Amino acid sequence: MNEKSFEKYHLSNEIKRALELLKYEMPTEVQEKVIPMALDHKDLVVKSQTGSGKTASFGIPLCELVEWEEKKPQALILTPTRELAVQVREDLTNIGRFKRIKALAVYGKEPFSKQKEELKQKTHAVVGTPGRVMDHIDRGTLDLDQIKYLIIDEADEMLNMGFIDQVEEIINQLPSNRVTMVFSATLPKDVEDLCHKYMTAPINVEIKADGITTNTIEHLLYEVKEESKLPLLKDVTVIENPDSCIIFCRTKDQVDKVFTELDDLGYSCERLHGGLEQESRFAVMDGFKTGNFRYLVATDVAARGIDVDSVTLVINYDVPMEKESYVHRTGRTGRAGNKGKAITFATPHEGKFIKAIETYIGFEIPQSEFPKPQDVARNRASFEEKCSGRRVVKNNKTARINQDILKLHFNGGKKKKIRAVDFVGTIAKIPGVTADDIGIITIQDNLSYVDILNGKGSLVLQAMENATIKGKKLKVSKAIK
Repeated sequence: MNEKSFEKYHLSNEIKRALELLKYEMPTEVQEKVIPMALDHKDLVVKSQTGSGKTASFGIPLCELVEWEEKKPQALILTPTRELAVQVREDLTNIGRFKRIKALAVYGKEPFSKQKEELKQKTHAVVGTPGRVMDHIDRGTLDLDQIKYLIIDEADEMLNMGFIDQVEEIINQLPSNRVTMVFSATLPKDVEDLCHKYMTAPINVEIKADGITTNTIEHLLYEVKEESKLPLLKDVTVIENPDSCIIFCRTKDQVDKVFTELDDLGYSCERLHGGLEQESRFAVMDGFKTGNFRYLVATDVAARGIDVDSVTLVINYDVPMEKESYVHRTGRTGRAGNKGKAITFATPHEGKFIKAIETYIGFEIPQSEFPKPQDVARNRASFEEKCSGRRVVKNNKTARINQDILKLHFNGGKKKKIRAVDFVGTIAKIPGVTADDIGIITIQDNLSYVDILNGKGSLVLQAMENATIKGKKLKVSKAIK
């Protein structure tokens, strides 16, 4: 047995099976250090960069430790952005898939009533932005009695975005006999103060940034005048011809300008910034993850919450104003042991920002010569060929873990006095199906959803068309959602 595998943590079979499907073969450094201590209920302050595998470092122990039978939330995870909340919820759902762990994301710009309904269901973990979590607490829709685990993710970003007071307010309403874990790329004094105030003898875990920033990512710098950036971008994308690429801009106007230019040239691209409706933002994120387009032009809103293992190139079209943003942006590539490249365009006046970034990351970013016209011409044909083809996503974790799962929709729920055990009792009697083939069950007033695992979905769908549940005939169909 390889001592570096997940075997040594003695996890349940359900969690091990999910990790295998998710291709989590070897723990990353942060996972190696955090998982055993989290399983041992220790309070932790973890300094670790983005892309280091930290979500799984708390997600695996949480899914292992929560009690499935408990109806009220047992874990609360606070994140600075909606995108990150959705990403963390997805990761927890994937890891806890076979243990039937129900994780829910709550955030602003989505109907409160929808989240309120969801919170009435059995929910093991709630992931949310501080503002919306506070709303649910104030209105009595989020029950905190059983919270045993509090995770504060991207704590430095909470501070930057002015959420730290709300975070304190939330902490003050939680049970005191809980485990608290704080994750942060940097540890500003306010974050440290918060930790000392609300944690019990926290253990500090520091994952050195240099390995994450340099080992798997090649960094390059082009010094370029503002007006020459677009022509350079076109040449660089032809030369690099990436499988997938994120182009970061400083403002949403700049994003719109670059996106329009690339779109007009026939690039397979989309844009992402705070000016878009939340639904559009999620749709773009999902489209990028599933390979619908190759180039994403974005503001820093996308630097957190995009967990795509196969981004091969990040281009800083504008130099980030904050040195930490450089690490968050470039951390979108070179993930999960893959190689990546980070290219930055800097104008002659931005030297001081580059110097600050270099001091922070601990090395000089090598300067590159502009692509030669003959090299661009030579690469043009293969660039155009790739542009016309669909991007193949080799490692879409969610798709892989869901491939044998079918979500069924039933047109009855609480108002017909139907409970989860009624579904389990009926479905498990179908020949060839056991209770292990039944996943997450969600029961609303007039409808219910049941996940059927292990490729047994069609079998159950067929059998349930003629079956009754608690003596009631319910219409069943494949769920659209």
